[in-house]
Amino acid sequence: MARYITTTLPYVNNEPHIGHALEFIQTDALARYWRLMGEEVFFNTGTDEHGQKIAQAAAKQGQEVQEYVDYFAERFRTLIQEVFGLSFDHFVRTTDAQHTTAAQEIWRRCNARGDIYKKKYSGLYCVGCESFKAASDLVDGKCPDHQKEPEEIEEENYFFALSQYQGYLEDYLAQEGVIEPEWRRKEALNFVQRGLEDLSISREKSRIHWGIPVPGDDEQIMYVWFEALTNYISTLGWPEDVEGNFKKFWEDGYVVQVAGKDQIRFQSIMWQAMLASADLPATQKIFYHGFVTSEGHKMSKSIGNVISPFEVVEKYGTEATRYMLLRHVHPFDDADITWDKMDEWYTAHLVNGIGNVTARIMKLAETHLEKPIKQPKANSFPEEYTSAIERFSFNEALDYVWKQIGNLDERIAETEPFKVVREDRERGIAIIQELVQELYVTARLLNPFMPETNKIIKDAILTNIKPENLFPRI
Repeated sequence: MARYITTTLPYVNNEPHIGHALEFIQTDALARYWRLMGEEVFFNTGTDEHGQKIAQAAAKQGQEVQEYVDYFAERFRTLIQEVFGLSFDHFVRTTDAQHTTAAQEIWRRCNARGDIYKKKYSGLYCVGCESFKAASDLVDGKCPDHQKEPEEIEEENYFFALSQYQGYLEDYLAQEGVIEPEWRRKEALNFVQRGLEDLSISREKSRIHWGIPVPGDDEQIMYVWFEALTNYISTLGWPEDVEGNFKKFWEDGYVVQVAGKDQIRFQSIMWQAMLASADLPATQKIFYHGFVTSEGHKMSKSIGNVISPFEVVEKYGTEATRYMLLRHVHPFDDADITWDKMDEWYTAHLVNGIGNVTARIMKLAETHLEKPIKQPKANSFPEEYTSAIERFSFNEALDYVWKQIGNLDERIAETEPFKVVREDRERGIAIIQELVQELYVTARLLNPFMPETNKIIKDAILTNIKPENLFPRI
């Protein structure tokens, strides 16, 4: 079965942060793993470029909005493509003409279903969230995520009849496995069971001009969330090309969306209702990760604890960054990262771990083997390893890999091949060959997580040359 996987689209009102990097790398690891298993994969990512926050940020910089979003879209593309080398198939921008066409078409379909209507509305609007807030959502009168009081707004907007999909969403969310981890599914189901209100899905153009026009009403702009979510299918060529990638990967394939834990109402509720209204298949699974904090706090410029993924890669390299985010950041819970912690992880597990073991084994091979070993047959992967990845537990899969690295280290200490080869050359050579074969099998397991390290080690083994400074000391 073809597999489709997508990140959320980061909002381009600021520089990429380490939380973006986490989601990109998690999604890429899954895409690479499925390809390794012989699956046909479509991996989507891109940038979300409309909305009031972006228009305000551009004005603050004294730039035209298009110029502003072009700059930040390129920053994200650089991180995704050049810095991390992600194996994505399409980079979608919500300012693309194809996306605009798709967003307006899904609006028309929901409208034709009778699920869109217009009415006057007044409410509390948080610019940071780009959404209206109920009084019960606020803490001390402020948005808990942005620590600002929402604006009191009264205007005439279009609404989506989300309340009509309460029963549908309850049935959808009652399916075990539709959300990972399980407690997030229960969280989403509980939210729906408390009752749903219809959603305001447009803004007056006089107030918010930067967005996609509502079909048939040039005085209204589509709500950024209502149009941005459509990227998941616009990237596949919908609605023009419904027999190509859309049919293969969305209709007939297995769909996985990767998102942060704050996205549940949008990804698992709003988007699924939109799909149902437009008579399109639902998402099979959504994996929600936690937040990355630093020094016990949410990253903030004012606190001074923001960690840039560009700076992390500059210091440790791409492969080390991938390793640290996949093994030392819990896939589901919030995780705290500091430079001191990263120094510790890098030195203990990369320099003194796989780097040291690889150097020792390949030095033995280079010195004592007359020719490289034959490439080991591609046997099936261990169930403990594959099960962890299928459950999105990247940390457990890498724990397994590092257990094998530890076992190799212990075998070197126990067998002392450097001594044996002097006393009994034939037996010493046999031990070294076994160690090299086991290193190759272990390197194979790194493929989804550290693809370049996987390649360097395997190439070294097949040429019988010790790689230089796999992970140099800082």
